[in-house]
Amino acid sequence: MISENLPAWLAALDDEDLAFIKKFLLSSGSLKQMAELYKVTYPTVRLRLDRLIQRIELNDQAAPDPHIALIKRLALEEKLDYDTAKLLANSYRKMKKEGDPRWK
Repeated sequence: MISENLPAWLAALDDEDLAFIKKFLLSSGSLKQMAELYKVTYPTVRLRLDRLIQRIELNDQAAPDPHIALIKRLALEEKLDYDTAKLLANSYRKMKKEGDPRWK
């Protein structure tokens, strides 16, 4: 697949994430097998997968607004956790929708 045809969520992943996804697919989605492969515990692999899912979800969300784009970028760079980023984005959207003068 040519890189310009990659979906944005896939292009945003680093090499380590792509390697994890490849190994996950080749292990038929077995977290137990992934834990053995990485020599870590099952919960560690589950946490890594959950964080990867969150990063993909954040990247999939449309963010034409610069404030939302900043929140999204900080979350993708793991400077904000997923739940905090989601809370900030939702709060901002709500204030903007309700006509809060600070967000016009």
